[in-house]
Amino acid sequence: MKAIVQRAYGSPDVLAFEDIDTPALDDDGVLVRVRASSVNRADAYRIRGVPWFVGLIMTRSLRRSPPDLVPGTDVAGLVEAVGKNVTEFRPGDAVFGARSGAYAEYVRITEKSAIVPKPANITFEQAGAVGIAGCTALQGLRDTGQLRPGQRVLINGATGGVGTFAVQIAKALGAHVTAVCKTSNVELVRSIGADVVIDYTKEDFAKRGERYDLFFDVAGSRSLPTYTSVLAPGGTVVLAGARKGGFAGIMWRIAEAGLRTRLGKHPIRFFVAKLNKDDLVVLKDLMAAGKVSPVIDRTYPLRETAAAVRYLEAGHARGKVVITV
Repeated sequence: MKAIVQRAYGSPDVLAFEDIDTPALDDDGVLVRVRASSVNRADAYRIRGVPWFVGLIMTRSLRRSPPDLVPGTDVAGLVEAVGKNVTEFRPGDAVFGARSGAYAEYVRITEKSAIVPKPANITFEQAGAVGIAGCTALQGLRDTGQLRPGQRVLINGATGGVGTFAVQIAKALGAHVTAVCKTSNVELVRSIGADVVIDYTKEDFAKRGERYDLFFDVAGSRSLPTYTSVLAPGGTVVLAGARKGGFAGIMWRIAEAGLRTRLGKHPIRFFVAKLNKDDLVVLKDLMAAGKVSPVIDRTYPLRETAAAVRYLEAGHARGKVVITV
């Protein structure tokens, strides 16, 4: 099969388009013919070998080469074959979710993995964009942020992969949504359900005098004291992103959030999404009901995955960057 192969850490130039063996199918396995995947920040960090806290993942000092030959996590496609012990899926089923090794024509999963049926009203390209970004937005708002119906949430960085999911999921949870973006993205953010859109090139959200129950930050564009200054009593800041500056910037943001939480009156919480089947089912149901529709900026064929990663790293994507297979 054709796949994107990574044998060393580095820039997207380390990615090669090669022929490798199709994954072997065992009695508990499900072989999926991949139709689409997508690029996430976590994928870009993994390609470069930047340490990332998903439990205790690889660091350049602990691993000299990537733990998996094929990168990529988000996946959508058709079940090609199943092992004799599999009861949930059958050949021909359309599925989506997350599984390492997604930048390939085929990926092997188990039926208990983070994979679920694809809604009929969602394309494979849209479904391939959901995994990491959708779970990050859902868990950050619902679990870490404890967002409830009627509450007011400000989403800073509303037009990236996580941000576009966050706007829609917050609305689905019954919140009043204020979204921050630049001028060229105002109509996009309004079209996906934001109640109020703030163009940061023209207006400072911190000077509006509004107060929010939850500040959901994807952009990492302002100081933490600025975020807490716009919170209502009992409000929370959830950090789903960090300022540019690589691993050092991420670590400083985490450390600063912990310190300010101890010293201040508002909790500032940093989290990493945990991919799981239950939350993919929630996202599936939201998409089937028309409450969430993945936003796609552009697509790249599998052989051009390196270009897709470069585009994501440039920081200008409106929604998700998708890999088609």
